[in-house]
Amino acid sequence: MSSTNNHSTSKVSAGKASAKKISAGNFFEDFRLNQVIQHATPRTIGDGEVALYIALTGARQVLHSAETVAQSLGYRTRPIDDLLAFHIAFGKTVPDISVNAVANLGYADVRFLHPVYAGDTLSTSSTVIGLKQNANGKSGVVYVRSVSINQLQQPVFSWVRWVMIHKREQHKNNLDAPAPETVLPDLLNFVPAEELNVPSFLDARKFDTTSTGGQYVWDDYTVGERINHPAGMTISDSDHTLATKLYQNNARLHFDDVMMKKTAFGRRLMYGGHIISLCRALSHDGLENALTIAAINGGTHCNPTFGDDTIYTWTEVLDKWAIPNRSDIAALRLRMVGVKNIIAETLASTHVSNDGKQTYHPNVVLDLDYTVLMPRKA
Repeated sequence: MSSTNNHSTSKVSAGKASAKKISAGNFFEDFRLNQVIQHATPRTIGDGEVALYIALTGARQVLHSAETVAQSLGYRTRPIDDLLAFHIAFGKTVPDISVNAVANLGYADVRFLHPVYAGDTLSTSSTVIGLKQNANGKSGVVYVRSVSINQLQQPVFSWVRWVMIHKREQHKNNLDAPAPETVLPDLLNFVPAEELNVPSFLDARKFDTTSTGGQYVWDDYTVGERINHPAGMTISDSDHTLATKLYQNNARLHFDDVMMKKTAFGRRLMYGGHIISLCRALSHDGLENALTIAAINGGTHCNPTFGDDTIYTWTEVLDKWAIPNRSDIAALRLRMVGVKNIIAETLASTHVSNDGKQTYHPNVVLDLDYTVLMPRKA
């Protein structure tokens, strides 16, 4: 009997000791302005990730699909898909920034600075640039600027995002608990043409559109044009869960169904970044010759997406920019809208009137402003 009691006590003590070693992640009150966070677990990206990403999204962008096409454009080999590499870099930030998130609210000033190739290793750090406690005192919004570098210390991505993050349980109902001074960062509306990264080696003078199956290049698009992409994609809980694991994004709201049943949503949310990937893949029809993403100017996850939702997409051409000293390639600034469970062409606008205010239509899940590079006519 004595031996059994000692064993039981030992187990309890060990459990208590182990609990102290588990990181619960950062809550809103843990962040401070100008705080710099070095994120753990650098990630080496290989061809296996590329194959799995295609299986989960159906991405068909030719630059990331065909080594021969990439080399004909001046790349040493096919680069990793822009969004796959970005999601992996983004995933590094989640344990420190958004593992306790209510929701990831938006992106701005996302710059694609250098191609990522199979075998590259990405490491990421973030700086807190803004803080705002919500009026209910239960959560707050944290703004961070993150930078990802490769093994040669070359910056490959930089971006700003803002996240609504829970306060610790004991602080949620205490409006008198200390709160940081509100600081809201000044953000660019878009990355201007002169600041876009266009690789010096990229040469699209001999680009052959037969490799993409699309005949339209930069010159053929007009500002204000809307393209209703015809295909839809239904994504199951297992698909989006596997994708989010691929990105090593461990935010609980994507995985923990027991926890999420206690929330207003009642179930797990799909990672919004994966919605961006699905919409980008669906937008291939009509934008076949959009070679690479140069920037994401801003974006909003307008409504939640869940397993078994079907995603459709439309694109509006916001602007066209020539690239200084380049006659072979130019930039299209696009607005990519993702909708769930209704065909894109049936929705005339992203917004509806609600008690005299314009709000997002409940079926609109993504509103993303981004810039692509596209060949010009010879």
